Amino acid sequence: MDDIARALGISKKTLYLFVDNKADLINKSIELHLLKEKQDIEEITSISKDPIDEMLNIARHIVKMLRQVNPSTMYDLQKYYKPSWDLMQSLHQIHIYDVIKNNIQTGIEIGLYRENLQPDIIAKFYVGKSLILVDEDIFPMSDYNREKLFTEFINYHIHGIASKKGLDLLEKHLKEKVDA
Repeated sequence: MDDIARALGISKKTLYLFVDNKADLINKSIELHLLKEKQDIEEITSISKDPIDEMLNIARHIVKMLRQVNPSTMYDLQKYYKPSWDLMQSLHQIHIYDVIKNNIQTGIEIGLYRENLQPDIIAKFYVGKSLILVDEDIFPMSDYNREKLFTEFINYHIHGIASKKGLDLLEKHLKEKVDA
């Protein structure tokens, strides 16, 4: 807290007018981060051309975010600030579930995803599988690159739900990104 107060150019006493303790500061930081993340995802959803493009844009956004976060930060949150970690996971599950479920429903309606999918179940699979990516017991930071894990995850996900038309569009979108 001394370092934070010093970096902000305020006294520790002034800092404590806004936060109760370090855990409260972390919790407020997580809340702010989640609000920004929700806005970013909503913007991605609004500018995407189709559900496949949306899924790829969300994946690119997450990979960009993973590049900015020190992997030990996730570990420290899980271990030392469990209420903040739980808040982040809870909001992630609710918001991302809704985004993915809507994406799947739209994709089915326009023929990009297989018509026999159950959007509710697939969205829950997606959220559940994404939590595995930060599980140190399954994918230790020392052995796995988070970006590569997420790229493989999104590739696995889209190939599992896409129709032939969707796979063709996926290839087109990927080619456009390479050519751009």
